[in-house]
Amino acid sequence: MVLEFISSVKEIAFENHNAIVIAFGGDIALENVLVKHHVTICRSYCGKTMLDQVCLMKWEYFCRKRCYLFTLSLVDMGGTDFEGVMKASLDMKGLHLAQQSESQDFVNMACSVEESSDKKPLCCPDKGKNSNSHLPEDEEVLADHSTVDEVPGSTKKKKRNKSKKKKEPLEQTNLSLFQSLQQTDPPSIPVDELFSSGEFPVGEIQQYKNDNLWRSTSEEKRELERLEKPMYNAVRRAAEVHRQVRNYIRSILKPGILMFDLCETLENMVRKLIKESGLQSGIAFPTGCSLNWVAAHWTPNSGDKTVLQYDDVMKLDFGTQVDGHIVDCAFTVAFNPMFHPLLEASREATNTGIRVFKSIRNLNGHSIGPYQIHAGKSVPIVKGGEQTKMEEGEFYAIETFGSTGKGFVREDLECSHYMKNFDVGHIPLRLPRAKQLLATINKHFSTLAFCRRYLDRLGEAKYLMALKNLCDAGIVQPYPPLCDVKGSYVAQFEHTILLRPTCKEVISRGEDY
Repeated sequence: MVLEFISSVKEIAFENHNAIVIAFGGDIALENVLVKHHVTICRSYCGKTMLDQVCLMKWEYFCRKRCYLFTLSLVDMGGTDFEGVMKASLDMKGLHLAQQSESQDFVNMACSVEESSDKKPLCCPDKGKNSNSHLPEDEEVLADHSTVDEVPGSTKKKKRNKSKKKKEPLEQTNLSLFQSLQQTDPPSIPVDELFSSGEFPVGEIQQYKNDNLWRSTSEEKRELERLEKPMYNAVRRAAEVHRQVRNYIRSILKPGILMFDLCETLENMVRKLIKESGLQSGIAFPTGCSLNWVAAHWTPNSGDKTVLQYDDVMKLDFGTQVDGHIVDCAFTVAFNPMFHPLLEASREATNTGIRVFKSIRNLNGHSIGPYQIHAGKSVPIVKGGEQTKMEEGEFYAIETFGSTGKGFVREDLECSHYMKNFDVGHIPLRLPRAKQLLATINKHFSTLAFCRRYLDRLGEAKYLMALKNLCDAGIVQPYPPLCDVKGSYVAQFEHTILLRPTCKEVISRGEDY
């Protein structure tokens, strides 16, 4: 992403690829900016660059200031203010270019940006032939002819090269290479365009407990993984969409938001980022936004006016799928700090096992199959559950529900979730409207879960009788909301796990949880 003719950058996350910030008319002020991956270059032609509460994470950031390459520095023609900068797993010490031969690609990119500075800034007032005439002589020389081979502390000045290079239009320079590589805010660019190589981020890798290293060193196991690489990449694409969507939704959640609007915003963003294409890619199941004592399977139907309140505990559970490979991931939101211990306990229980709090006994994690959110195996979260063994190559949704109530759920309230039974055969139907509705379900959802809002979106009307007929015939299974005792509060956290031949991969792991 190239930002041109700006004076400040606020609340922007540079996440996936390269970001170049250019200010032709004044200072650059970076405030509350998250820089995450690859190289970020900041250049101010007519002023200085200031950083305030900038978080740099994981990778190296190369910019230009005199003759040095720093993991944190700036391309500027003035001064630099590093006050308020936070470092995260970065060595902030300055390194000379010669000591970073492996970073030559980044250096070349920085140099190409430097060469483009020969062009007169379009936003600067005319100051004669030299647009840098307001700078001291040594700054002018370094601005126009700084090289990567100068030794730190050298006092030798380079002579000005009088020969003028042919000016290249700005749009023809290398800056155009970085356009549209940075996700927008709010997110609108499909993730497969952000990752042009077609390779998506790998989830968190964990070794199998109490296992030796034979899995990771076995050539047979590694070959099995190579054969499954396309499938792994498909589900990682779905996971990246989930991460980007939930990060944005977290930023806009606040008391007073209409639950219907929240779900529509989230689901429309999923459709855009995943490039929804029928059953090939899209939403895996309706967005669950169950409140307080409602533990799961609640989403607003059309016309619902429920509003999120400050004292609510909301479980936000949504899924994405690519080629039928489902990412099922959930988290809990509570604005009142009183509920934070409950949320923390549920989150830690999902990650590290059951802690000392009351778990809901008849809600389980579950295996996930292609186009099948519940594939038959369950993962009990209390002692005494089924003894079915997990196998290599399987996906599991590991979820933990913590409750302040009885810890036992029952079906209650108006139903909104439905799903066609996976193994249902041909069942004759008498109602023509039921046959028509079943054809719509087969075409758009197959065996993926859906809700009444989705049928409304497809233009279906007056379908409740036909839907009841399909449920009574055993073709479609209703999933009413699951509720604990009224007045209690339930929290949930969930991740999707892939049991690879060599290791476990937490597909949906992100920086948030």
